[in-house]
Amino acid sequence: MPSSDSPQPPVIVILGPTASGKSRLAVALAKKIGGEIISADSRQIYRELDIGSAKPSSEELGEVTHHFINEKNIGEPYSAGDFASEAVRRIQKIHEQGKRAVVAGGSTLYLEGLLEGFAELPPAHHETRARLLAELDRFGSEHLYEQLCQKDPEQAATLDPTKSQRLIRSLEIIERSGKSVTELQALGKMQRSSLRFLTYGMEIPRALLYDRINRRSDEMMQAGLFHEAEVLYHKYRDLISERRTGALQSVGYQELFRHFQGVIELPEAVRLIQQHTRNYAKRQLTFFRNRLTVNWVAAPENRSDVEKLTAALEKLLLNDRSVR
Repeated sequence: MPSSDSPQPPVIVILGPTASGKSRLAVALAKKIGGEIISADSRQIYRELDIGSAKPSSEELGEVTHHFINEKNIGEPYSAGDFASEAVRRIQKIHEQGKRAVVAGGSTLYLEGLLEGFAELPPAHHETRARLLAELDRFGSEHLYEQLCQKDPEQAATLDPTKSQRLIRSLEIIERSGKSVTELQALGKMQRSSLRFLTYGMEIPRALLYDRINRRSDEMMQAGLFHEAEVLYHKYRDLISERRTGALQSVGYQELFRHFQGVIELPEAVRLIQQHTRNYAKRQLTFFRNRLTVNWVAAPENRSDVEKLTAALEKLLLNDRSVR
């Protein structure tokens, strides 16, 4: 890692809730400045999760170099800490080539690890996880969520009972380390890189955001999300039933898996996709406002807005004295 005495160009970070338009803006900016995109999305890194993860189109991937898209196979472990350290290395390499890096995404822990530093977390522990999974099966996710609220209320505020894998991981960390995730993250801030970030968040009226989410969910179904999820369900049924990978418990997939299992009807699955996505967006906003330093700007609504905001961000990048 370069020393703090070696100034590097600032890195634009575009974050925001799902469906806020951050990916479109990032592509426009990267094209304008000849940059490369660092995708901070914990689902888009996996192959086969295409429609449900709202991956960039093949055209966008061809126009701009993207990192952390389609790099891992489902079931292959990859943590926020892995992302943070690798993203720093890739950004520095991009800088060495005389180019700019644009970070774009909404995965809260990926972004926090990159921007604030990431503490060394204890590795997964099979016995602890097996016991917590047994508790999940016996008492339900609300039981685990209540435990986390008592032991790490700040971390619990970024989750809800549907996020069983992250609940289990948070409780596992507490048990194995004796410290909460929040405490460990505070320690990690002392280890952050020398990179400089200009962090911008997409601000959008709640009603408009929720309308976008609902419409995008319908568009995903029309684009083939049902078939994509059906293929994944039959291919990874054991992983799904044993809850061995968080990627397959993502919103948009887990609801359709419940439909394939005969638990809910298809219209209900679609309704839940919309509801759970809205819930996720609300948690993202809570996290960004409480845990990160963000400059909030109006999310672009059309091409003209994208062009204006792209020009403004380009101007900021030309002024290298700006820092986060």
